[in-house]
Amino acid sequence: MARPTAQPNIVLIVCDQLRGDCLGAAGHPDVKTPYLDTLAAEGMLFENAYSACPSCIPARAGLLTGQAPSSHGRVGYQDGVDWEYDHYLAEELGCAGYQTACVGKMHVHPPRLACGFQTLKLHDGYIGHYRHADTPYWQHQAVSDDYMRDMRDRLGASFDVNGSGVENNSWITHPWIYEERYHPTNWVVDESIRFLETRDRTRPFFLTASFVRPHPPFDAPQSYFDLYDGCDLRPPASGDWDDVEATECDGMVLDSVHGCRDAELRRQAMAGYYACITHIDHQVGRLITALENDGTYGNTIVVFTSDHGEMLFDHSLFRKVLPYEGSAHIPLIVRAGKQAAAAMGAGEGYAGRRSEQVVELMDIMPTLLELAGAGVPDTVDGSSLASEVLGRGSLQRTYIHGEHARDREQSNHYIVTSRDKYIWFSQTGREQYFDLAADPRESHDAIDDPACAQRVAELRSVLIAELAGREEGFVKDGELVAGCRLTNLLQCRWER
Repeated sequence: MARPTAQPNIVLIVCDQLRGDCLGAAGHPDVKTPYLDTLAAEGMLFENAYSACPSCIPARAGLLTGQAPSSHGRVGYQDGVDWEYDHYLAEELGCAGYQTACVGKMHVHPPRLACGFQTLKLHDGYIGHYRHADTPYWQHQAVSDDYMRDMRDRLGASFDVNGSGVENNSWITHPWIYEERYHPTNWVVDESIRFLETRDRTRPFFLTASFVRPHPPFDAPQSYFDLYDGCDLRPPASGDWDDVEATECDGMVLDSVHGCRDAELRRQAMAGYYACITHIDHQVGRLITALENDGTYGNTIVVFTSDHGEMLFDHSLFRKVLPYEGSAHIPLIVRAGKQAAAAMGAGEGYAGRRSEQVVELMDIMPTLLELAGAGVPDTVDGSSLASEVLGRGSLQRTYIHGEHARDREQSNHYIVTSRDKYIWFSQTGREQYFDLAADPRESHDAIDDPACAQRVAELRSVLIAELAGREEGFVKDGELVAGCRLTNLLQCRWER
């Protein structure tokens, strides 16, 4: 694609753990997201966007490098492993003339690795790896986290991000105990606006505004909890395959992957999660207003997405890493300002459209590079969505392969299309099949339905082709092999 006469500015907004269905624009009956709904109405909403490895670190590796998990090597969650990649999104945009900045969460290692960003203002949340007493001084959250330093300068050394008593993987909720303006969600937008105000105005900019929420703790300011107080919320998804007994067994543990067995605490957690989302929505509105006031919104590409979702008690499950819709399905909105769209030759009626193509986080890097008129490195596995965003064509992709290595019960691979999903649990050999077109909340596991047998065989063969030759030995003689040793692909490559 030819370089635009005036390169567009780019704002990439990333949330942590925001489900793909938790937008008003996506049809959620309870969550209020007026600013994000407006963004979708003025741009393109990708209805089938997924995280190919649905936990923080591997998902962000895909976002920042444009690579699939099997290429960047992070096939599961692993703290404290150095990032060493040849090409990053921000680095490539910097080489194309952009001033680049990241505000908020990166979740890389070492903790202040720039990954091509020229400016960093970081808050990585409540990552245990960086707050243990034996953490090296320069890596410790109290030193490396800009938000923490700012808050202790403003509120004193006694400031505590866990002062309300809620934790980072818990379904416990409590409203934010400090003034709203000190909440990390507000801080991300404060610092993003500061960057916009103080940037080099002779260059286009690439700003990543990365929120820690709605990842737990569910601690939005009180006014956002009030929006959902007493509301009759839609019950979590349930189905004929749910392990309700696991919730009954483990549901007294506040970070259980099987959720909470207390009905009122579940309702509170859902309300707290939605409160965090609406809080983010309003702060996104602040950021958009700042772009409008600055006169740059018309020449800006705005992307909104998340690293992965949250099961939120669907199917008696909580947290992420799983192949189900709550965990793997993510929001993706791309909005091109009128000036930018015109400069890039957008087709008529390009705005306010929806795409049913299956897309993934690794597609964001090539999309933004193409829209910026920059080259796409050969290391990138993702596909550009620029033509689709500008109304000039459609991506031809039939499926996404996702995976996550965790433990015996949860390690999984999945093949998802715009209409269905096949799942294989690599350690147990368990298979599942869902007809998403007829059953979007995955209430019926159709793996044993005779009418679905041929389709299951087709998708199984797709997965076999994807896994053939993998270091773990997932395929032998053209068949899936369960129980292979879970392997860190990065470690495999280091040892060669």
